[in-house]
Amino acid sequence: MLTPHATSEYGTLRHVAMRYASDVTPNLDGPGVHPVLTRQKTTSSWKPYDPATVRTQQDILIDLLRGRGTEVTLLDTAPGCPVQHYPRDIAFVIDHVLVMARLNATHRRPEADALAPLLTGAPHVAHLDEGTIEGGDVALHTDTVLVGLGEETSPKGVGALQRALAHHGVDREVRPVRFAVDGIVHLDDHFTIVAPDTALIHREVFPLAELRFFEQHFALVDVTDAEARAVQANVLAIAPDTVIVTAGSDRIAGQLAARGLAVLAVDYSEVTRIPGSLRCTTLPLTRA
Repeated sequence: MLTPHATSEYGTLRHVAMRYASDVTPNLDGPGVHPVLTRQKTTSSWKPYDPATVRTQQDILIDLLRGRGTEVTLLDTAPGCPVQHYPRDIAFVIDHVLVMARLNATHRRPEADALAPLLTGAPHVAHLDEGTIEGGDVALHTDTVLVGLGEETSPKGVGALQRALAHHGVDREVRPVRFAVDGIVHLDDHFTIVAPDTALIHREVFPLAELRFFEQHFALVDVTDAEARAVQANVLAIAPDTVIVTAGSDRIAGQLAARGLAVLAVDYSEVTRIPGSLRCTTLPLTRA
């Protein structure tokens, strides 16, 4: 039986769910493109990907995680879902509660069905009653849950999450994080907590009030516009002193190493042709 547990973004990763890329690729151009995608293309790069290459790069990450003692559960295929290799968005764990997301994109909703076998007998599973919220917008910080209000997550979703956590006995404030621009895919493409009190940040997309909050609570490592567009802020902490970055993130890797973190690099160049990377392709179920 799965017993979800995570109190931070950097606790030692014990169990993670992943899913291989689909052979179906998203429609990125033409008259049928959704307005949300049109806006997101102003802040992120979207290019067709080769599914086989994505799966090969995922295998490299899976081998790395398993080699370091992390249990990796591969979720079943979600037919017809072109971005199913980003399971971070379909659910997230806060303390002892596994929260099922409310996805904004209707075509992604079948992705969550693959979690059903894992949830059998799980003691605390929360289903939200309104709004939208996706795991890429959610970050745990001390007694707070930060939730980005980009294109995929709504204020009603934030309120629903606060109520659900209270119902399950979680005493945390759910704090919305606002952006200064439209077209933000998810918070974790622009802000990621990598270690105790340390975070990567792409300052240009946040208003002054949010920057002040971040500066008060974190030692910040700046991410440039070019690095953010290459999804280099979307890293994966696997222990309080260890973080995985994408190959080519040399400047960011150097900044993290200078702060005493062990930095591991993997080639995720094909995965990031759509604006998601290491954090997006992993759904932590248990962190020590």
